[in-house]
Amino acid sequence: MSELRQDPVTKHWVVIASERARRPEDYPKDPEKEQCPEFSESCPFCPGNEAMTPPEEFAYRQRGTQPNTKGWWVRVVPNKFAALVPYGHLGRIRENEFFRRMDGVGKHEVVIESPIHNAAIGNMELKQIEEILLIYRDRFNDLGQDTRFEFVTIFKNHGKLAGTSLIHPHSQIIATPIVPLHIRHRHEEAMRYYDDNGECVFCRMIEEEMDAGKRVILETRDFLAFEPFASSVPFETWIIPAKHAATYGSISVDDTKKLAAVLSKIMKRIHTGLGNPDYNYMIHTAPFKDADENWYHWFIQILPRLTTIAGFELGSRVFINTTPPEAAAEFLRQGV
Repeated sequence: MSELRQDPVTKHWVVIASERARRPEDYPKDPEKEQCPEFSESCPFCPGNEAMTPPEEFAYRQRGTQPNTKGWWVRVVPNKFAALVPYGHLGRIRENEFFRRMDGVGKHEVVIESPIHNAAIGNMELKQIEEILLIYRDRFNDLGQDTRFEFVTIFKNHGKLAGTSLIHPHSQIIATPIVPLHIRHRHEEAMRYYDDNGECVFCRMIEEEMDAGKRVILETRDFLAFEPFASSVPFETWIIPAKHAATYGSISVDDTKKLAAVLSKIMKRIHTGLGNPDYNYMIHTAPFKDADENWYHWFIQILPRLTTIAGFELGSRVFINTTPPEAAAEFLRQGV
């Protein structure tokens, strides 16, 4: 029989549709993804094509090389088609005393994750993943110095179903002068739990998942990778620090390396075990003003795009998951 499960953090419900259960080999695979070259002359993110992007904001590059030239191994540039721009007014404008709007002020950056056109997190060397996570931290903290911004979203879209149009490995960072409503909702629920119980709901979740064990994929001294009890999609995976921390910006260099080792193992298994699926991942972190709070805990959420969101999900906001998280965790454990 199917189950309704509630997310203890957001209070959202999902359907675990056991009667529709699908095995990993049942999900479609796209063999064309593996036929991509290491370099593309037309790709703006490939080395040698630096003039095809806006001037770089930041880069990790070989000593002696100049900005906007070859020699980088991770590069950050403004998004050429930015959703938000770093100029304008922050004041709210009322229209007809009912509607509210403001200028689209923010910062939208692209992290070019590797000079290799056909690289992917699932097959990169560990050192490269470390550098990507470090540049996320550096950009996050730099954007936090701008008092106009309240929140930063770090995310990756991999594959057409995940919303990307360029194959070259990249992720994005968007700083906004507002905290999105669903983020506020998650934080308010976490705050409410802390007020009622005197502990962080995420720290409690870590304890419960470790005790149960059946949804845990990988456990180290510093990080836990698991399939959430109320997973919204097949193979939804969280990676969360074992030690309480509200903001990704506080991660140390040493912990970044440890996180990279966990992320590498998880993404390699998703890449090989599920046939390099389309996916999104996000780093969920506290708004800048809540960086030191005891009631929130940052984490990475990985959402493979193995199924299609349809009318019921859009109408009810209740997602149907056809692979129980316990089965997904058992499969992913085999390759870690």
